Amino acid sequence: MNICHFCGNMNFKQSKVQYTYKRNNKYIIVDAVPCEQCEFCGEQYFEANVLKNIEIEFDAIHSMGKSIKKKVVVPIEAYTDINHITNVST
Repeated sequence: MNICHFCGNMNFKQSKVQYTYKRNNKYIIVDAVPCEQCEFCGEQYFEANVLKNIEIEFDAIHSMGKSIKKKVVVPIEAYTDINHITNVST
């Protein structure tokens, strides 16, 4: 990566991050995914083969019934349902 397309910074570091992939309202969360990360804004850049491997794993789990190592329950709320909690004015 030569320049961050988000902030214009030119400094990157090799990092491992958590990646969430969603297709057809189904998810997979993958830990320790290698990427280049902008040292200024944190924008993440992934190699195409890394993302392809995540898609293959998603299909193996959701289409072919591969067993999973861990499952989590995540609450989902619409913003309109929670907007009343804080009414911050500037």
